[in-house]
Amino acid sequence: MTRGAEVFDVLRAELLNGVLNPGDKLRMVELATRFSVSQSVVREALTRLAEQGLVVASPQRGFRVRELSVEDIVGLTESRVEIESLALRLAIERGDVRWETEIVAAHHLLERTPVVDADGRFHEPWAAVHHDFHRALTVGCNNARLQGVVCALRDSSELYRRWWWALADDHQRDLRAEHRQLMDLTLARDADGATEALTKHIRAAPERLLAYAREHDLDDLNTPPPTEAPRKQRRGRRPRRK
Repeated sequence: MTRGAEVFDVLRAELLNGVLNPGDKLRMVELATRFSVSQSVVREALTRLAEQGLVVASPQRGFRVRELSVEDIVGLTESRVEIESLALRLAIERGDVRWETEIVAAHHLLERTPVVDADGRFHEPWAAVHHDFHRALTVGCNNARLQGVVCALRDSSELYRRWWWALADDHQRDLRAEHRQLMDLTLARDADGATEALTKHIRAAPERLLAYAREHDLDDLNTPPPTEAPRKQRRGRRPRRK
């Protein structure tokens, strides 16, 4: 791993886990000193994060963490539903046996990776294999530009992960069943069924978050989400909020 990749990985993890807060400035001099690298290495890492929609680059103002809002999550969710559904339909139409094999392999790894660790906290490796499974579903579209947009939108949604996690409820969602249904419908070449399942899967967490925002009269989501004690995983589902 290069130093630039290392800086990128550390900053990305801190963005997704709330170590860096929405709106925070990311000063290259301070980061270069912290990581003992040149400012060009830091700039490379921040540029990659900006391409994923996790930070914002502004002329004369440098980089800052993207701010979160109700308006943004509405637009982001709508975009993901439309674009990922298109990519999945094309993948079902164009995908070959290698594509099918990649889906099965990615799902096998996802199903055997716990959502929470032994302490009941979010298990970072699950996020990676979850990303790989969803990438496998749509990569069969054989359209690199479309796949790039799909991945960028999914990366942007990761900034809301702390909120998904805080408001998760294992009595309302069975992620293992949702992912298996997505795989089965896709491999059966059922485009309508697969895209319908994907739409419900994408919308589930945002709808819960938007309901919470309406209930608490929130326009932005830049404050930390409700804090909770660590939770235990049950039957492959997301832990229940206490």
